[in-house]
Amino acid sequence: MSHPADTPSIPLAPEILRNATLPDGRRADVHLAGGRVTAVVDRPAMVARPATVDGSGTGRGPGTAPGTVDVGGALVLPALVDGHAHLDKTLLGAPWQPHPASATLREHIANERALRATTAVPVAERATALANRMVSLGTGHVRSHVDIDPDVRLDGLHALVEVREKFRDRLGIQLVAFPQSGVVSAPGVADLLDAALAEGADLIGGLDPAGFDGDVDGQLDIVFGLAGRHGAGIDIHLHDGGETGSAQLRAIAERTAALGLHGKVAVSHAFALGDVDGPELDRTAAALAAADVTIMTNGPRHSMPPVLRLRETGVRVFAGSDNIRDTWWPYGTADMLERATIIGLQGDLMTDEELHVAASLVTDEAAAALGLADYGIAPGCRADLVVVAAGSVPEAVAAHPRRLLVLHDGRVVGPAPEADYPAFAVPGDGIPTTEEKR
Repeated sequence: MSHPADTPSIPLAPEILRNATLPDGRRADVHLAGGRVTAVVDRPAMVARPATVDGSGTGRGPGTAPGTVDVGGALVLPALVDGHAHLDKTLLGAPWQPHPASATLREHIANERALRATTAVPVAERATALANRMVSLGTGHVRSHVDIDPDVRLDGLHALVEVREKFRDRLGIQLVAFPQSGVVSAPGVADLLDAALAEGADLIGGLDPAGFDGDVDGQLDIVFGLAGRHGAGIDIHLHDGGETGSAQLRAIAERTAALGLHGKVAVSHAFALGDVDGPELDRTAAALAAADVTIMTNGPRHSMPPVLRLRETGVRVFAGSDNIRDTWWPYGTADMLERATIIGLQGDLMTDEELHVAASLVTDEAAAALGLADYGIAPGCRADLVVVAAGSVPEAVAAHPRRLLVLHDGRVVGPAPEADYPAFAVPGDGIPTTEEKR
């Protein structure tokens, strides 16, 4: 079974995506050159030719000029964005691992550290398996947290820096130095985080300043201090709930505003926003909006931030996969349209307008949260695009259908055929790049 770039009817670098349905419902031809969108030309209203699940809805139709791909009315989206993943934690690329039971955050961490010591498949191979799957499903950019702790030190970071370079023509990867075992409570981690930012990490993370470290000011002093020293962004895991969590959110917002880091700070999970209500939620949301602190949700199985209410108060919310088949949970497919579905179900997003909101969490809002430049479908934007077998954005979220074509920087990078995903992965298995296959 061949890859799209090996199929004669699909050029490696298309010049026109003809007869595309845009996110706003318009039908248009999308012109591409030099890795950019050069023009979006509206087409007369016409009946869509549904894209078929075997991919035959894309190709050169009769009389179609070379370099043109007729997508048959299929939906074209800007590349999907995964705002929060853990490439170093995944067990994809290794045989199935039974999920270890744990009741607390500390037990989760202990289980993970124990398994990490016995897993035979290296981090880079497992991360490569997951990154390949992300590309095939239309993800063009991902922010991955990578553990920095006294055991693994910078080994995981160095492995993911190599993966980032390997995928630079297919997938944009941001790396967050993540203190999974704490900051203040883990001797030497502050120095390791400092070194991580000097050796390839793009952002610095944090973990439950109150609930895990027991020292809110101590952890935030280190995190914000290192961010300032290195000119880096911040993305803090915050699982603490209730008013304990909301107080930390306001503390993060206060520091963000005081240091002029508007738009450079994110809080992942922020379960507290799903626990509190009334004045407590309102004043916390107001503080986050004023400081332009963004909130990431993956649609957890318990409290989730109220997406629509936060957006109404001016807080940017975006989405991520979080854990994908690792010791934290056995679930996860790397499909960001499926993730939008999960968040939509959890947040009771049902109308077409609300399904558009769900889609924005894995496209425009996530791209803005990650600071991606020239993102979208308009002249001058990067040609990072995904063609989806759907006729509208709401349908794409509700059904998370097949990806028909994936472009990164104007070049075809997917999707990969299902044959490239065996029932279980073995060490060294992976989807070859176009360059590797030629």
